[in-house]
Amino acid sequence: MNVTFRQLKLLESVARNSSFTRASEEMHLTQPAVSTQIKQLEQEVGMPLFEQMGKKIYLTEAGKEVYAFSRTIAQQFRDIESVLDDMKGVKRGTLSLTVTSTGKYFAPYLLAEFIKHHPGTQVHLEISNREELVGQLQDNIPDMAIMGTPPDNIELTAQAFMQNPLVIIARADHPLAQMSRIPLSQLADENFILRERGSGTRNAVERFFSERGIKFKTSMEMSRNEAIKHAVMAGLGLGIVSLHTLEFELALNRIAILSVEGFPVMKEWYLVYRNGKRMSPIAQAFHDFVLSEANRVVTLPQPRPASRSARRVTRS
Repeated sequence: MNVTFRQLKLLESVARNSSFTRASEEMHLTQPAVSTQIKQLEQEVGMPLFEQMGKKIYLTEAGKEVYAFSRTIAQQFRDIESVLDDMKGVKRGTLSLTVTSTGKYFAPYLLAEFIKHHPGTQVHLEISNREELVGQLQDNIPDMAIMGTPPDNIELTAQAFMQNPLVIIARADHPLAQMSRIPLSQLADENFILRERGSGTRNAVERFFSERGIKFKTSMEMSRNEAIKHAVMAGLGLGIVSLHTLEFELALNRIAILSVEGFPVMKEWYLVYRNGKRMSPIAQAFHDFVLSEANRVVTLPQPRPASRSARRVTRS
């Protein structure tokens, strides 16, 4: 079987992006060139590697097998590059970083500041939900990841570098927005709009309420913070999100952070990578930069000052 590394790289890109168009952009090729290479690979394999359903493409069973091997081979080539870069003392290169969907609100600022000092750096940044990110860590795909609580079923190195406050939000004109020190019991009749089950935010919220014996009503589950914020602004209920996600909504006075007993719930952001990971010089430089500079570079959004008419809620 005469298969080239280029063909495997193209297959990996198409599969990861679920798109020939995005893969062609990523690989700096025309879409017909990508399609031709994939067809030649399918001819060598003797089976189709992709199937199209509507406007979406999916890996076939054969495609999944070839994809798994292509990722392993690509990682081995990255390891070779890392070894050679170490020998040459290279201080530029490619950084592969995967970030949870909430981390996308500050990760670009970290990268922008880092690239100022390492202008030759090329970055592959991928935004994923927790489940996808854990899968990437299992397959040892990124150099490192930024996430909330790391999984405990993978051998990982995880280092906390910044706090991640979770806050309860409401529409700016919600009655509770004018109150302070709201007891948790006051929220029993409120509808909550939360992240999907399995997300780091959802796990932390459920643990917080469970430890205090408080039940709350979940009226909606959403997989994106943006969707939660828009639902809250539409008046569909209260939300619980990271304070990092609220910069524009607070500036425009579209959302209020409620003053609730026990909140904010303080989590932490972690820089995570597989144990024994061989880091390139540029990956090691980014690692050191995040641990030492993240709290200087990333600033939390500031809520508007509480109204003078805000009143304290007392238990009945």
